[in-house]
Amino acid sequence: MMRSFSLALLSTLLMLMNPAAAQAAGTVEARSASQCQAIAHAIPGATFAGYTPAALAPASKAENGEVTITLLGHATFFIETPGGVAIATDFSGAFPTPYTPDAVTMNRAHPSHYTLNPDPAIRYVLHGWSDTPGEKAKVHLQVGDTLIRNVVTDIRSGYDGGGENGNSIFIFEVAGLCIGHLGHLHFELTDQQYGEIGRLDVLMVPVDGGLTMGADSMSRVVKRLRASLILPMHRLGPPMDQFLAMFGSDFDIGYAPGATIKVSLASLPSKPLIYVLNWQGSGQAN
Repeated sequence: MMRSFSLALLSTLLMLMNPAAAQAAGTVEARSASQCQAIAHAIPGATFAGYTPAALAPASKAENGEVTITLLGHATFFIETPGGVAIATDFSGAFPTPYTPDAVTMNRAHPSHYTLNPDPAIRYVLHGWSDTPGEKAKVHLQVGDTLIRNVVTDIRSGYDGGGENGNSIFIFEVAGLCIGHLGHLHFELTDQQYGEIGRLDVLMVPVDGGLTMGADSMSRVVKRLRASLILPMHRLGPPMDQFLAMFGSDFDIGYAPGATIKVSLASLPSKPLIYVLNWQGSGQAN
């Protein structure tokens, strides 16, 4: 009891004395602990899915606990939470957001996944790499109703952030959901990385035929993560068909009429669903 009171008091004092410390203060609040990791570790081998089977639909009137996800293009999704937090993933500025997000995440494999000159109005600019050689990017931040954290992976040499610890898988924990974005994933994950990720309900996965990983390798990652909803990204042309062909009767495949969906714990499909959002963009997947 006394420890909980002390932590809460510390958090309050940090924010009063230094607004910039509010970001760090989130890490001492009980709510900032990862529920996605805790549940996965407590029930090893379990498959997590919604209790009420329901087909995902395009955006409609918001309900409590719903998260709105829009594919803006390439690897950039715009996530809007029930608490009013807006997040753009793999943000480069190339794909306009509906309004200024509270937070953006970035990966440094290509300039199409990051920018070093973001809008100053964006409060939290979260890099998936460290500028200090040999160090890992460390993100564990509470923004409103959302916990944002990362799991670092390597990328192949020859890329902008090349080599060791050059990519981050960002995970967004909100409304009881665990939402993961694989970024520019170049290698299959280790057991340790799977453990750091924990449970995922929604997975954003690059499908590009080999610019990240080939269909066979990427499909193994998807199957191991066991998310209820899989949203392909970073895609263009035939690689999508090659990726979808890797999945049998254990997965459903659906095609959205638009680029936006709403998802909640109650609406998660009971059987894993690969849901292809209808984004009509152009340009190479890189």
